[in-house]
Amino acid sequence: MSDIAIRVKNLSKLYYIGERQQHHRMLRDTIAEFVKRIYKKIIGIEPKKQPFNNNRQSSSFWALKDISFEVARGEIVGIIGRNGAGKSTLLKILSKITQPTEGYAEINGRASSLLEIGIGFHPELTGRENIFLNGAILGMKKNEIKARFDEIVDFSEVEKFIDTPIKYYSSGMYVRLAFAVVAHLEPEILLVDEVLAVGDIEFQKKCIGKMEKVAHEGNTVLIVSHNMSSIRALCTRALLFDNGCIKTTGQTDDVINVYLSTNTIGSAERVISDSDYLSKENKISIKRISLLNNAMDTFSVYWREPIKIAMEMEVFEDIDNVTFGAGLKMLDGSWIYCTHHNDYSTSPGWSLKTGFYIIKFTLQNELKPGVYKLAVGAHQEHYMNNLFHIESVYIEILGHTKDGVTPLIYNPGIINGKSIWEEPKIFQPSDLNNDNP
Repeated sequence: MSDIAIRVKNLSKLYYIGERQQHHRMLRDTIAEFVKRIYKKIIGIEPKKQPFNNNRQSSSFWALKDISFEVARGEIVGIIGRNGAGKSTLLKILSKITQPTEGYAEINGRASSLLEIGIGFHPELTGRENIFLNGAILGMKKNEIKARFDEIVDFSEVEKFIDTPIKYYSSGMYVRLAFAVVAHLEPEILLVDEVLAVGDIEFQKKCIGKMEKVAHEGNTVLIVSHNMSSIRALCTRALLFDNGCIKTTGQTDDVINVYLSTNTIGSAERVISDSDYLSKENKISIKRISLLNNAMDTFSVYWREPIKIAMEMEVFEDIDNVTFGAGLKMLDGSWIYCTHHNDYSTSPGWSLKTGFYIIKFTLQNELKPGVYKLAVGAHQEHYMNNLFHIESVYIEILGHTKDGVTPLIYNPGIINGKSIWEEPKIFQPSDLNNDNP
């Protein structure tokens, strides 16, 4: 058997905007088209004629362009990049859901893929029935599936609902069962897209452990994720995709640092959109976050300079006992520190009437030069009601002061720690018995 599990050579995928893409035709495609035609005839809709496009090139784009790489058997490789970079298109080609325009992708072994929540599941069938259906699709015998059935159900944590049609499952239950099935039915190559983001933290840890076990057994894992902590913990190598091309490849930490430090720093004012919110109760809307003491009109401050922030917001209804918080995070999402406006007082949160407000605060900055995440949020009643939480603003700590002074040395760690040292004093060994030598 070849030592190469996945080989991709000069792979490209061209899409024409507004046109159906060519892919391997499935029974569900034929049924869906038949139902659409019957429905249109019943309601009297004539099919639209597509206008002739004399310049197809102007309405096309390359989702992938001249991609080449290899994955050795037993490797766990991460694929990272912004939305639209071509990551999911690659996995669809590897899973034979769509065909490449140029080049080829070669899979050496039986591959299982988890690309979208519940893909390959039938919503009318129970969890039990879908396990056997998916096993059969993968070419496994009934006895083989039975031998692994209890392990799959136990891992997915849906035993109570295993005989319930999965159309009634929550998205979390769906993805837990889907991952359990593809990971336990002996795949030689496991292709996983971003779906693990649906699971809770504990389940994600189980998934990471399972994928590590799959790889240690000599199998291969290729995973697409925006969760840098998972990629860092799981993968020894990573590929960074950008605009359909591989921008860089190498050791995981090196590739992640390139990704997270590229194009993250914008102007000193950041307009906040709905997509920036991690939680929102439609009571407070942050309109803009500004860095008041910015360097060079960017979201950057000088080394060891306090971080002064202003937030413009709109309050949609009268609310009481609101606590505002802010802090800084590493690029992988781990906290450096967090603080709240009433940490050092016994007073309750603020009361806000309907209207527009601006709130200003200052964060300490003893960070080493680099790029970090600014996190802001608000809650009521000791986190019982999270009003909003935003982590989409990046801030850069420059490697020098405003006067051009640079640190003499960069010590290990995140913080530019301070300490007080006294010059050595000569003392006699007998002084060791004294309290104050």
